[in-house]
Amino acid sequence: MKIVIPGGSGYVGTVLARALHQSGHEVVVLSRTPKKAPWRTVAWDGETLDSWAEDFEAADAIVNLAGQSVNCRYTAENRRVITESRLKSTKVVGDAIAQAWTPPRVWLQASTATIYAHTYDAANDEATGIIGGAEPNAPDTWRFSIAVATAWERALREAPTPNTRRVAMRSAIVMHPDHGSPFDILLRLVRLGLGGQAGDGRQYMSWIHEQDFVRAVLWLIEHRDFEGPVNLASPNPLTNAEFMRALRSAWGTSIGLPATEWMLELGAFLLGSETELILKSRRVVPAKLLQSGFEFHFPRWPDAARDLCDRSRRNGLNVL
Repeated sequence: MKIVIPGGSGYVGTVLARALHQSGHEVVVLSRTPKKAPWRTVAWDGETLDSWAEDFEAADAIVNLAGQSVNCRYTAENRRVITESRLKSTKVVGDAIAQAWTPPRVWLQASTATIYAHTYDAANDEATGIIGGAEPNAPDTWRFSIAVATAWERALREAPTPNTRRVAMRSAIVMHPDHGSPFDILLRLVRLGLGGQAGDGRQYMSWIHEQDFVRAVLWLIEHRDFEGPVNLASPNPLTNAEFMRALRSAWGTSIGLPATEWMLELGAFLLGSETELILKSRRVVPAKLLQSGFEFHFPRWPDAARDLCDRSRRNGLNVL
């Protein structure tokens, strides 16, 4: 297949492009800063129709992953950039599809599992999940993230592309061992003896192994009955305390100092990030994928953690 990936030069885009290219698909990555890669990369600015849109003609799928990283402090300027980078790129992708003589068969649009409410109770699936933003005492930063996510999905729904199937991928954290990835950062904490629970450790963590993420993307492309929001997450979310315990076990260490909320707030401030990424409880399950017959290669975190730790050791990617 020919698969075009706007915003495909980030961590997740690189994981996807690499796997698709190795499987023999034609991959085209649209990037603000094109770099040499085994697949073709094309320049775009994420908001203006230009010659890059020619690659949309007769493409099998568009997988739009464009959007400024949320691993930053939510200052007024960063909020503006985070929001505009998502909404403008979604609009221009829709415009490019709308003007194509032979439009792509399917448009997979990045969204986020963060759109669901902070909860310790019932898991959120696509049919009964509760969209967040109204939780009592929810920090303003959490409300901002949900507002962005809902606007992002609204931009997808409103795009004038009646001949192209549209799917909003509400993805959990994609776990892979590349240097600087979320898993790599967590593993560094474990290696330093700092991989204990965060806060009270009760908050749920939703995640998906990179192999299952890539397989799920192909599944969504190939199965034409998918439309609207789809959760891309392991069927077995677990608490932060359980998550970190399994990661320590996979690496082979028993020491993991916990971090209180005030420590996390201080650390996030010093690192230029937000504690939402650690403290918000994301209990998300992939009901639509499971109902369609999709089978996860890594449905449980202990097995996924062992695989990722082994690969990190072999590749030497987690060097202190």
